[in-house]
Amino acid sequence: MSNQTVSPGALLAGRYRIAELLAEIDGARVWRAVDEVLSRAVVVDVLPVGDPRTNLLFDAARRAAAANDPRFLRVLDCDMHDGVTYCVREWAGGRTLERMLDSGPLTGQQAGWLAREVSEALENLHRTGYAHGAISPATVVITDAGAIKVIGVATEAALRSSGAGSPEEDVHSLGQLLYASLTGRWPGPAPAWGMQPAPVEHGRLLSPRQVRAGVPRSLDDICDRLLGDPPRHHAPPITSAAGLSAALSGVVGSSHEPPNQMDETVQVARQNGSVDDATQVVPQAPPPAIDPTPQPAYEAEQNGYQPSQAAYNPATDTRPIRRQPPPPANGNGRRRHEEPKAKGGWGGRILILLAILALLSVIAMAQFLLKGAMNNDQGGDGGTKSSAPPQTSTTPSATTGGKATIAGAKDFDPDGNGNEHPDDVANTYDGKATTTWTTMSYSRANLGGEKPGVGIYYDLGSPTNVSKVQVALKGDGTSVQLMVPKNDGGAAPTATDGWKPVATQENQPEGTVTLTPSAPTETQYVLVWLTKLPKEDGGKYRGTISEVTIQK
Repeated sequence: MSNQTVSPGALLAGRYRIAELLAEIDGARVWRAVDEVLSRAVVVDVLPVGDPRTNLLFDAARRAAAANDPRFLRVLDCDMHDGVTYCVREWAGGRTLERMLDSGPLTGQQAGWLAREVSEALENLHRTGYAHGAISPATVVITDAGAIKVIGVATEAALRSSGAGSPEEDVHSLGQLLYASLTGRWPGPAPAWGMQPAPVEHGRLLSPRQVRAGVPRSLDDICDRLLGDPPRHHAPPITSAAGLSAALSGVVGSSHEPPNQMDETVQVARQNGSVDDATQVVPQAPPPAIDPTPQPAYEAEQNGYQPSQAAYNPATDTRPIRRQPPPPANGNGRRRHEEPKAKGGWGGRILILLAILALLSVIAMAQFLLKGAMNNDQGGDGGTKSSAPPQTSTTPSATTGGKATIAGAKDFDPDGNGNEHPDDVANTYDGKATTTWTTMSYSRANLGGEKPGVGIYYDLGSPTNVSKVQVALKGDGTSVQLMVPKNDGGAAPTATDGWKPVATQENQPEGTVTLTPSAPTETQYVLVWLTKLPKEDGGKYRGTISEVTIQK
């Protein structure tokens, strides 16, 4: 069998039924196929007999096996059959970033979230000492469910004979990807991935805000720290995936939900001053929604694997909030200088202040008279008091809405030795997704059968209405409960039976889980209780929490 005889309908290695050609890269062919043993769609890279890249592909497949982040599409098989070298990879229905950008640049939230997802995946890969080697708009896929998948870890670079790459090169490529997502232009000297090159002035790449109106200032600064040589304003460059993840998390938050489901996270970022509202592009249509219709993931085109189904519906139009009008022209056709606006004097300001004070006095007097009238009405005829019981307000004692303030927290292990990494508890509410708290290691997912659970309880300082609690988890398969004290005794219970569960989520994948009480809950203490832990690489089980957010 040769590369030319691998065609639709052929059965490769007695297992993979070839379906359609997706792409051709320097003589290597990329096919969609069906694994007839497991009845699932896969992608198969095929090298012709005697291709010099054979050893490179085998080596790349071994390195790709170290990429255990769920955002990377895994290598499932790599072997030779009748002289043909093949590499089998996971299939994901969705659309590449390259195809998405055909419809125009992304919003700031979408671009920042996408880059943060890829940077977190690369951060985990770089810890193993390996690099992707070919990050581009063609190797980042947005699935039909809105999740991010990165294809071709190490293998894409092997097919293109571009070398294994380095973590620093990955980060620079991700900077190019972020720039292109924000502007729709490629930050290079020539057209690439269907985009025209970004403009350059005096030999320096223009920043995203100079290319496209409405780019958030925070993301503009991050792009400059990635691509600027050197960065403007003496800012420190970003050269690691960990540094980029932390910078982007400060802008778009740490949620793994797609951007059109991140309104709350983005609002928190805006309150922290990390998203520049004044320069946001306001879409005239609603934010793009995830299209649930499954479609083939890739389509054969020159630059790589092209999905045919949009993960986001492009907005019809965008416009910047602020635009300066041109100066008026005089009768001679020349622009005249704008006359300075007259500023108000102190006398006018004092009059305005006096008017406001007078208005406040009138309001206060009206409230006083109204209260007196209400008291008289409640007294009844002849000054006797009404027999009806006094009215009680249904308004909760604590203010509702917004993020609750965490006054303190403590690890909770009443059925063990009482010590579950107490020094790391503060990492769960420091606003940083890169810092974590972990449990001790256990032999089984149910904490080795030694105890019902472990966790952290949070002190809100005073009784507070709790509408929901968001917990960012690491690892797949965590079961978590939200618990509150059974009795309001003014102190956190010291035993498990002193708490009652108000929300439960079982077998959760890595990411942010939301725990919503079944009934309105007012409490000073909130316990995040882990009852099942995910498995680590070494065979042990350990729970990890990176961030907890409590909403009123």
